[in-house]
Amino acid sequence: MAVEVKELLEAGVHFGHLTRKWDPNMAPYVYMERNGIHIINLYKTAAKIEEAGNALAKIAASGRKILFVATKKQAKDIVAEKAGEINMPYITERWPGGMLTNFVTIRKAVKKMASIDRMKKDGTFLTLSKKERLQVDRLRAKLEKNLGSIVDMTRLPGALFVVDIKREHIAIKEAQKLNIPIFAMVDTNSDPRQVDFVIPANDDASKSIDKILTHVTSAISEGLAERKAEKDGATSKEEAPKKAKAAPAKKVAAEEEE
Repeated sequence: MAVEVKELLEAGVHFGHLTRKWDPNMAPYVYMERNGIHIINLYKTAAKIEEAGNALAKIAASGRKILFVATKKQAKDIVAEKAGEINMPYITERWPGGMLTNFVTIRKAVKKMASIDRMKKDGTFLTLSKKERLQVDRLRAKLEKNLGSIVDMTRLPGALFVVDIKREHIAIKEAQKLNIPIFAMVDTNSDPRQVDFVIPANDDASKSIDKILTHVTSAISEGLAERKAEKDGATSKEEAPKKAKAAPAKKVAAEEEE
């Protein structure tokens, strides 16, 4: 999907922060200053969206997951919806410390959630006292709220996509420690050097976040479609020799009947 500068403009992607709050490292992405606010160069934003989209599509095509991180109010629902549509994990509540660096412990918590579900299915849950059932239910609800969206993430993600790197600095640090590529919407008040793939954009307005996420998830969707096509092609190739072997056998059987 080609990125049009006009649609970015209409979504307010170009509005940065107050000039006094800016990070000088964002200078290459700033077009001008207007009424004390920095204006982002949308031509650079469009180019960076395409660059990030191509890289994310390759990661998705390789079968690895992309973890979306956005806990700010304006972004939570958008990220949950967009990431959910392409079946990618996301964190929209508080970032669980050690989510990446202590992934084994996080997986144990996810398994605990699954074991509670099994208890409810096999009837074990009903053998508990009323107080114990209430405690288990509360634990299950808490785990679901914080980790429900990463149930299918059985290994470390192939990349992180972050909205607002200042707010999500703990997630950024954990990804850096493990050399996990970081993709992010970066506003004029943040240091772009912390990110591998920078998308200079307004990360405070829901319209701007929605527009960027639409392009990003569309690119990932293309990568997933490519992976599916390759898998289907490989399956067809495997089935072809089997059909070829089966054909002579049918022919022999027909001759014997004659």
